[in-house]
Amino acid sequence: MPFYIRPARPAGGRTPQDEPMVEHKPISTTTPPFSIIIAVYNDWVALGACLGSLAQQMQGPGFEVIVVDDGSAEAAPEVIRQWVSCLPLTIVRQPHGGIPTARNHGIKISRGSVLLFVDADCRFHRNCLTALESTIAASPEHNCFQLRLRGDCSRSVGRAEELRLTTLQNHTLQPDGCIRYLNTAGFAIRRSSVEIEKGLFDPVALRAEDTLLLANLMERGILPFFVADAIIQHDIPLSLLECLRKDIRSAYLEGRTYDLISSKGIRIRMSHRERLSMLWSAWKASGQPSIGRSGWFVLTVRQALQRIVSFGFGFLRIRPKARVSTNPS
Repeated sequence: MPFYIRPARPAGGRTPQDEPMVEHKPISTTTPPFSIIIAVYNDWVALGACLGSLAQQMQGPGFEVIVVDDGSAEAAPEVIRQWVSCLPLTIVRQPHGGIPTARNHGIKISRGSVLLFVDADCRFHRNCLTALESTIAASPEHNCFQLRLRGDCSRSVGRAEELRLTTLQNHTLQPDGCIRYLNTAGFAIRRSSVEIEKGLFDPVALRAEDTLLLANLMERGILPFFVADAIIQHDIPLSLLECLRKDIRSAYLEGRTYDLISSKGIRIRMSHRERLSMLWSAWKASGQPSIGRSGWFVLTVRQALQRIVSFGFGFLRIRPKARVSTNPS
């Protein structure tokens, strides 16, 4: 049976919304190969399907699942807590501090030899962890790994996401098998290469924290190794209009992060020539019946809107306030 542990109270004497439970199954003394860390902010509906896909991985390598609730409006509902009975699941709640802070919290309480970060709206393909474990075991020279990301082709927004992810991954894949791309919808790193107490993600980054992490790795001459056989599907439950609204907000919040990356002298953003080349590649790929030209048009509209908004904020030098970093790079 699951049991509950009440975490230490913060200085003010109250936990967020007075719902401070950490819920989990009894902890094994054996270190699992994987700690799967999922930061959640009001994503409970999407998370249910993610946990369901993880239940299908139980015949593969051992793992623990750590869900960090970043101060959602409501604590984890019963439909999520019930997964404790069939998954090695821990749910911990923290005051709202941003996704990087939540992921760092998950790192601190993790035990796995490899830390695997995914989002609540991700679905593990069957044997994903088995394929990842095999690649990691065969690649002792690599410490971080980017899993292959796919979109959900059942909806137009999902087809555009499939087109975006496939084109981007193909474009950034290097001849040595590494990839100039990092997306925490499916990113793994050996525990031995992480400063556990310090964390891995910079809380200053309100968005694009994974891109900032890539820039930090590139400063050290490191790129993630691409694991083509370990597949994660990134589902987008939003409508096209909701996506466009999110794109506008993201373009605004990412400005601060890209300023930080520029200060490092690392080139992350693509040139106009590269973007045109990718759009042409995406156009050719959209001829597939599973995607269609509509997927290309949705992708182009979203990309164009993001570029226009980003340029506008950059021209006016409008940036969100930076949080005080507890993880200087």
